[in-house]
Amino acid sequence: MSPESDSLILVRAQIASLQSALLDRHPRMPTLLQEIHSALRAQPENVTLISEEEICAIVKGLEIQTNTYLAESVSKSKGKAGVVAKLKNLSEDAF
Repeated sequence: MSPESDSLILVRAQIASLQSALLDRHPRMPTLLQEIHSALRAQPENVTLISEEEICAIVKGLEIQTNTYLAESVSKSKGKAGVVAKLKNLSEDAF
């Protein structure tokens, strides 16, 4: 296995900082999220190298920052039509 690239090391360090920020509600959280996004966008191959725990930290940071939470399940009573209707009402910024 090849040694980690400098960019992956940087992303992992930023994710570790984000994990700490999540615990402390650190004021630098928006900046960390932006830096992680920029680094992963510049080198998307690093996304496949980060662990599930690191991805979880990013998702939790995004949830806190945007005050938006992923649905755990969809109610069967509303069915597919209800879900589709809700998705149509969301703006592009939600994705």
